[in-house]
Amino acid sequence: MEQREFGRLGREVSVVGLGTWQLGADWGEVGENDALTVLDAAVEAGVTFFDTADVYGDGRSEQLIGRYLRQRPDAGIFVATKMGRRLPQLAENYTLDNFRAWTDRSRANLGVDTLDLVQLHCPPSSVHSSAEVFDALDTLVAEKRVAAYGVSVETCAEALAAIGRPGTASVQIILNPFRLKPLEEVVPAAREAGVGIIARVPLASGLLSGKYTKDTVFAENDHRTFNRHGEMFDQGETFSGVGFEEGIEAAVEFAGLAPQGATPAQTALRWIVQQPGVTSVIPGARSPEQARANAAAAGLPPLPGATLEAVGDLYDRRIRAQVHQRW
Repeated sequence: MEQREFGRLGREVSVVGLGTWQLGADWGEVGENDALTVLDAAVEAGVTFFDTADVYGDGRSEQLIGRYLRQRPDAGIFVATKMGRRLPQLAENYTLDNFRAWTDRSRANLGVDTLDLVQLHCPPSSVHSSAEVFDALDTLVAEKRVAAYGVSVETCAEALAAIGRPGTASVQIILNPFRLKPLEEVVPAAREAGVGIIARVPLASGLLSGKYTKDTVFAENDHRTFNRHGEMFDQGETFSGVGFEEGIEAAVEFAGLAPQGATPAQTALRWIVQQPGVTSVIPGARSPEQARANAAAAGLPPLPGATLEAVGDLYDRRIRAQVHQRW
């Protein structure tokens, strides 16, 4: 597994990490032992980077990772968590006192004295340009509650605002073959500033896996059912903001671009990995087999230029009009 330097942190992380939203909530049920097996399978496949959040299962995801870290202290795992969604999404809730309380809770859940990385969890847009917020984050570093901080964003404009802050170590942004806009300005700006890029929602909530049809029905407690049109949180989090039926049609076309011996999901991950400036991509997994298959994408040969051009053409024809202006 290729390890890439994480910008201003001076540490390396695996180019394919593991997103652990699935292990907490909103993707159907995953048992505790099953979740630990997924973590172990990822580590055995070379993954050294886990991404979580304090609201995934109300801390369940963090707690499972903490348990795993105690079982495998030798694994050298870098854990990024997120904070900010335990209260209504109002800019005035992003205060130093709340940051201290939230990070103390995450430290307890993970069983660590200092968090490797804490990210603001898609806060209101105004937060990304608030000097007071970033001063408070600097205080967390000074108090050694966190080693570094970053942001998770919905839009490219939010990402660019955060990259302009000297203490920002990372930006987590939706990037996949159905969401190309970050490649225009965000990723180049992050490279120039030495800010890490964490690519999230890399499979467009499973669309790019090629496993679903227009007749697929998801569980009631799966966000692909209850947030399909942005009913509970930003629509971009579900299917990257692409309409389900249109996304299925585009995914069929994308699957035809997969090289021999690679699945559509691995092809999507390989495409992200070879975008200059990407630090790590964080697909989720609900089974050990998925975790291993995702990790294996890092070892695929680079996609040829013709495939990269075909991805861009597919985006322009089928996806751009739905997502490019909004996010």
